[in-house]
This record gives sequence, structure tokens and C-alpha cells, in this order.
Amino acid sequence: MDFISTAMDALSASIISAAGHPLSYLMIFLFCAIDGFFPPVPSESLVVALSSLIPNKGMPNPWFLGIVAALGAFVGDNLAYLMGRSIGTDKYSWMRRKRFQHAFAWAGYELRLRPVSLILVARFVPIGRVAVNLVAGATQYPHRRFVFLTCFSSVGWATYSVLIGMLAGQWFQDHHLLGMVVAVIGAMALGVLIDRIVSKASGNTSLRK
Repeated sequence: MDFISTAMDALSASIISAAGHPLSYLMIFLFCAIDGFFPPVPSESLVVALSSLIPNKGMPNPWFLGIVAALGAFVGDNLAYLMGRSIGTDKYSWMRRKRFQHAFAWAGYELRLRPVSLILVARFVPIGRVAVNLVAGATQYPHRRFVFLTCFSSVGWATYSVLIGMLAGQWFQDHHLLGMVVAVIGAMALGVLIDRIVSKASGNTSLRK
């Protein structure tokens, strides 16, 4: 897992350095899609970091970045749903880890109580979205409804990621590296806050544990 994290960090740095290049958009799409079922891929941090460069460098194009990120997130969430439907939630060793099994149990319980709000909000919580996507498929949640909901959640997530990155980039326009760091930290903090609010409202423990 450490090797994967290191490789992802290196690849992310390469994409950021090539911001605005057509190939970078393809990589963003792939990152966002893979992140729907494989948490170590840092799609949110990458989108936010790239967005923080826009006020200073004028690239990447914010509209194109948002569209590509939303499409990738939508594809990734629905691939995870199909994976959950076909293989369940315990086939691979990483799925059987206590952290993920806890998340799967939480997601299964919440999907029975409030599926619409859970699917919409889980996209903003890295491990939460993977757990909800896989469990939704494993429990045979209606696919058409899942597709409809993930359309909205993906667009909302991409918009939020681009806007928070641009806002931080604007604040630190003369120090774009600092703006990038602040943007990523801010996005992570908001994800934790959303996770805590949902957990408190449902009376359950956090998905991140």
C-alpha cells in the first residue's frame, strides 16, 4: 500500500506539472473513475490542486476540468456498484480489513434507512463513497435509481472541488504552491466535516474509522 501511495503521489505531481495539457485531462478522468472503487487514488486532492492553479496560471480550463472530473466520478461510482453486485464486499483482502468492514456495515445500515441522502453525500467522503457504492451493488439497490443519484452527486462533487481550489488559489495568487496546499487541506477538512455531520445525524460512528 505504501508503494501504491508513493506511485500515486508521483503521478499526481506529474499531472499537476502538465496542467492544461490534453493528456492531463485524460489522467484526471482515470483518477476520478478509479477512485470510485479504489481509495488510495487521490482524485479529490488532484482536482482541487489543479483548480488552485487556475487564478495564477489560467489553466487548466475550469469548465473542462469540472466536466472531466464529474464524468470520471460518475463512471467510477457506477463501476463500483457493478463490482459490488458481481463480487460482493469481501472478495479481496483490502475489503476484509476492519476499517472497510466497518464502513460496509455502516453503509448497509444507512442504505436501508436513507438511501437517497446517503448516496448523494457519500461522494464527498473518500472511504464512504467506496463503501456505499460497493454495498449498493451488493444489496441490489435499484441500478437506475443509483445512476440517477450519482449524476447529481458527481456534478456536485466536481463543482465543489473546482470551486474550493479556485478560491484558495485566488487568495494565495502570489504563492500558488501555498494556495495548492491550503486548497487540498480545506477540501479534506470539509470532507471530514460532512462525514461527522452525517454520522452524528444518523447516530452512528464515522465512516473514516
